[in-house]
Amino acid sequence: MNSTSPDLQHCAALDQRLLAAVKSIHILPTVAWPASLENRMIADYAAGRFALPEVSYQRPDLAAARAELAAIERETAALGGDPLGDYLARTAESWRIAAEMLEAVGTGGVSAPSIALYGRPGDAIPGSQRSNLDAARYFVELSDEVGADLLADDTREGITAEVLRDEMAHTLDGFFGAGTVKVEVDPELTAKAAAGATRIRLRGGATFSDYDRHQLLAHEALVHTLTALNGRAQPLLASLGRTSPRVTATQEGLAVFAELMSGAIDIARLKRISLRILAIDMALSGADFVEVYKFFAGCGQSAADSFHSAQRVFRGVPPAGGAAFAKDNVYLSGLLTVHTFFRWALKERRLEMLRHLFAGKLTLHDVVALQPHFESGAIAPPRWLPPWMQHVHGLAGKLAFSVFVNGIRMGKVHADELV
Repeated sequence: MNSTSPDLQHCAALDQRLLAAVKSIHILPTVAWPASLENRMIADYAAGRFALPEVSYQRPDLAAARAELAAIERETAALGGDPLGDYLARTAESWRIAAEMLEAVGTGGVSAPSIALYGRPGDAIPGSQRSNLDAARYFVELSDEVGADLLADDTREGITAEVLRDEMAHTLDGFFGAGTVKVEVDPELTAKAAAGATRIRLRGGATFSDYDRHQLLAHEALVHTLTALNGRAQPLLASLGRTSPRVTATQEGLAVFAELMSGAIDIARLKRISLRILAIDMALSGADFVEVYKFFAGCGQSAADSFHSAQRVFRGVPPAGGAAFAKDNVYLSGLLTVHTFFRWALKERRLEMLRHLFAGKLTLHDVVALQPHFESGAIAPPRWLPPWMQHVHGLAGKLAFSVFVNGIRMGKVHADELV
């Protein structure tokens, strides 16, 4: 397709229809728990008074959205297999599955579509015979082995949300331009932070460390917000500015990879990500909310952190066990897959694909399949790149080292051989 072809214009029209159809689909707000319930129950749990949470949800009627998304899926078949049509079909399908999931909110019917979107802990990691669950167990065990031997980091603790808001706002004004991205404190926010294209929210009442500050900049601001802004600037596909369910694994994997590349991740962070995957597996196997809470508490998390971690697993599903909201499954599998993709791009001398990954809300598959449209200009290159991506030689050095070191099998190395 050239940039003025009728097929390309048809894709743009379908893309606008897709965006209009999904305006009423709000995944995390629909499954969120009220902060007032959380605060009361955290106090009870901290005092040893355990009861299953009673959460009520407002179930949306998304029949019209589902019908329109199904129509868009059908119409993409007329595009003759062009990757833009495939992109639109996959995106519409993922939103349709998300709509089905939200219409089941509050029931065990959330699990199946949630797993369809975000995967199951036992799924194999691409390019490996090991599963996401195996990887999670490995990082938990590694953290437990080395964590006790690590000296306390020389970092600030107890940074208030208000102080962090001001620090981040100053940094982001310098990066994106004054006023482009606002940083706000939200007392009703369940997660510690959430990022959109023009606004980053921090949970009111929470305290943060220097590691949190670095992680939030690398993860929320310089991946999630950055890709949203780049996507909004796209000349053809406005949907590249919005996170569809199908891009969640790549987006979260890229964001955690950014933490790794910017030195903003620690072993405790990897453990927290991994524990959530183990907890999803527990819930799907029948563990209830209290059991999952006690699992996190037994792994060293505070009462508040244990509650919030368990809450993430049981968003939108009954707390009695046997069901789970699987979104947290994507963080580790996404990280491992993105890391592998970066190494592949280095080996194949395709570093331009890595830059294209930041052009909007894309999957790894999209970046490969849509290369002809990047080359034609139908999809624009990213305006902004995170600092670690702006220094390609440094990135290439890290990845080259990683590719080589992966060939060294630690199980056959003895200490006396290294000295």
